Amino acid sequence: MDLVIKGGTVAIDGGPIMTDVGVADGRIVQLGGVMSADVEIDARDKFVLPGGIDPHVHLTPLVTGPGVDSWADDFEVGTRAALAGGVTTVGNMSFARKGEQMIAGMERDMADAAANSIADYFQHPVLLNPDKTGIDQIAELTAMGHPSVKIFLSFRRFDRDVSGFLRAMSQAADVGSVVLLHCEDAAIMGCCADRLQDQGLTEHRHYPETSPVEAERIATERAVGYCETTGAASYIVHLSSQAALQACRTARARGLPLYVETRPIYLHLERSRFDEPDGAKYAGAPPLRDDADRDALWAGIADGTVSTVATDHAPWTLEQKLDSTLGPHQLRQGMAELETIMPMLWSLGVATGRMSLGRFVEMTSSNAAKLFGMYPQKGCIAPGSDADLVIWDPTESRIIDGATMHSKAGYSPYDGWEVTGWPTHTISRGEIVAEGSLVIGQPGRGLAVPRQPFDRP
Repeated sequence: MDLVIKGGTVAIDGGPIMTDVGVADGRIVQLGGVMSADVEIDARDKFVLPGGIDPHVHLTPLVTGPGVDSWADDFEVGTRAALAGGVTTVGNMSFARKGEQMIAGMERDMADAAANSIADYFQHPVLLNPDKTGIDQIAELTAMGHPSVKIFLSFRRFDRDVSGFLRAMSQAADVGSVVLLHCEDAAIMGCCADRLQDQGLTEHRHYPETSPVEAERIATERAVGYCETTGAASYIVHLSSQAALQACRTARARGLPLYVETRPIYLHLERSRFDEPDGAKYAGAPPLRDDADRDALWAGIADGTVSTVATDHAPWTLEQKLDSTLGPHQLRQGMAELETIMPMLWSLGVATGRMSLGRFVEMTSSNAAKLFGMYPQKGCIAPGSDADLVIWDPTESRIIDGATMHSKAGYSPYDGWEVTGWPTHTISRGEIVAEGSLVIGQPGRGLAVPRQPFDRP
C-alpha cells in the first residue's frame, strides 16, 4: 500500500462503516482487513468521505485575465480553494470566444486546466450559436469525452433562435449529452431593468427586482417543456425559488430526465441581505430569494428533488462588487464558495440534523459523478475507484474570514460565521494534496476526468 487511512467512519454506499482504507497507485484497493503502508493517517473520531465534486465553476476568464474584466480566480487559485475545502474535482464552464466554435474554446480551456489545475477537472462547453456547425459539434464533443453542453435561456439570443436550441437539445438526447440550462427569462429581466431605470431606482437593494421569481419560474417551465419534447437529460443550474422547484418536482414525478442543482447561497442567505450597505456583494444569478424559498430548497434536498449543490464559483473582488457606478441590473454576479461549500453544508445540514450523512455525500459528490458520466471512478469509496478522499473532523470549528482564504476575491459571503466541520486532509488520486487549509499539491497535477455519455441514474 502507498497509503492507509485507519479507524475512520467511512461513507460507503449502503451506509457508514468503521474500517480502514488502503490506497495504491492512486486507487482504493482495499476496505478493511490487515494492511500497512509507509504513510498512515489516523482517522479515529473522524469521517472518511468521497472527495467533493463541484460540477459548476467558472475558472477561465471571459475576455482577458482574471481580475481585469472578469472574475478573480483561475484554475490554479480556484482549485487551491477547492482542495482546502474538500473538493477534489471541478466542472468548468467553457465559453468559446468571438469567432470561435465550441471545440476551439474547449481545447483552449483544456490546455489551461492541464497546465494549471491542482484538482481533477472536466468541462462543459457553452452553446451560444445553434447553427448547423454548433449542433454537429455536440456529437463531436461527446465522442471526445465531453458529454454535456450548457444553454442560457437568460440570453436574448435564446429567444431569437428557440428552434435551433431545441434542435441542439434533440441532438444532445441522441448522443447522450446532458444539457445544462440557466433558467431566467431574458424578456422579463429586460422589462424589469427598464422599469427600475424609468423610476430612478438605482440602489443595489433593488437587485432582486431585476430578476423576480416569475423570470425563473417561467424559464424553468419552458425548460421542462423542452426536456419533455426532446428527451434530453436536462440539468437546471442554480435553482433558487420554490416556484421553479415545484415545476421541476412535477416534471420528475412524470418521469422526465430532469435534475436540479442549487447553490449554497440560496440555502444559507435570503434577500434582506441586499438591504445591507454592502449588499451588492451578495449578487448572484438568480438573486437571493425569501425565507420560504430557502426552506423549500432544504425540503427539496430532503425529498430528492434537488440532485446537487454546486457553487457557480465566479468571484469578483469586493471592490469590483461594490462599484458605485453600477445600477441594480448591472451588478457583478458571482462569489467565492469553493472553499466553503462542503463545510457550510455540513455545519448547517448534517450537524443540525437537517441532512443525513448519506444525503450529504450524494449532494456533494456521488450524484454529480453519476449525472456527468464519472461514476464509479469518482464519487464513491470502493475498490477500483480513484482515491479521492476527505478526512473530515466533525468537531472542528472556524470563523470564516474570506481575506485569509485562497480565493483572490478577498471576502466571503459568510464572513464572521462560525462553521463546524472541516477537512483535516484532502487526498486526490492517493496523493495528500491538502492538510487542513494548507494546499501542498502543485499546479498541473490535475487530470481531465474520462466521462461516459449520460446513462440515467
